[in-house]
Amino acid sequence: MDIEEKMNIINRPPTEEIVTINDLRLLLENKEHPTHYIGFEISGLMHIGTLLISGFKINDFIKAGIDCRVFLADWHSYINNKFGGDWDKIRIASKYYEEAFKFFCPGVKVVHGSELYSGNDEYWKNLVKFSKHITLARNIRCLTIMGRSKKEKLDFAQYLYPPMQAIDIKAMDIDIAHAGMDQRKVHMLAREVFPKLRWKVPVAIHHSLLPGLSEPSRLGLDENSKLDTIFSSKMSKSKPSTCIFIHDDADEIEKKIQKAWCPEGIVEYNPILEMAKQIIFHEFNTLEIDRPAKFGGKIIFEDFYELEKAYKEKRLHPADLKAGVAKAIDKIVAPIRSHFKGKPELLEVFKSD
Repeated sequence: MDIEEKMNIINRPPTEEIVTINDLRLLLENKEHPTHYIGFEISGLMHIGTLLISGFKINDFIKAGIDCRVFLADWHSYINNKFGGDWDKIRIASKYYEEAFKFFCPGVKVVHGSELYSGNDEYWKNLVKFSKHITLARNIRCLTIMGRSKKEKLDFAQYLYPPMQAIDIKAMDIDIAHAGMDQRKVHMLAREVFPKLRWKVPVAIHHSLLPGLSEPSRLGLDENSKLDTIFSSKMSKSKPSTCIFIHDDADEIEKKIQKAWCPEGIVEYNPILEMAKQIIFHEFNTLEIDRPAKFGGKIIFEDFYELEKAYKEKRLHPADLKAGVAKAIDKIVAPIRSHFKGKPELLEVFKSD
């Protein structure tokens, strides 16, 4: 595969930003198998915004010859009070996350934070060195990466979270730091500080965030109003009625999507259109929507922009769009759902959460 093919695969949706395109090209020209990572907190059951969107991009990287790893940030999860700060539950739940990514992203490596840090004096030395180059105010600006803001009353450990995430990149010798757009600030911090320490500066690649099924909101998580809407409205497992879990059956998927916010003719922040764009057209070349003959009959869209245009012009009713998207999403989720039905022991920890 030549450089242009690799660039096209890496840059295709759900990729939203590459910092920078020139740095990525130079990296691919000089290293056959660059190192990549994406990190995840360990919390509740996974939804399609976590596994599918991130997994699609991981699989794109693997196809492009990138050496990919998923970092299961167990200590970060503890710091951010996941599972109420119960370390044992976090460690048990991490096995579920590992299983999910190994199933959906064949060939990906999985690294646990506790394994990376164990007996690793260099990690803690580098954490101190990195922290010497940032102010408290600069650190606080990055708290949005953990879904927190400077308005909240936080414990001191939570302020360690951003520099730890930056040092994870150094500790794993990463060439490409990958995450959703909500993690952008810490990657920019790393790119700012690493040159001062004469450390390798990672290329930062960010994918789009999948919105939840409710009406968009703003919570003040970011000073940029557009980013704040995106961050505040992203699909969240803490709002089960507005997210689609990888374990939902066809009926549950259909019911949730039927209730979703999807005003006629409105395309901006529309969660159903976003699912079509980021998930369905990533996996399928077409989206087929069945309609009663009196409303035009079956219609097949061959790309997202054709679908978006039809919806904006009100040539496609919300109910028909929802029905077609629900059917396609179920086809994608079905193999994952089936896989976990044979591994019920991995889900036990969530029943007592």
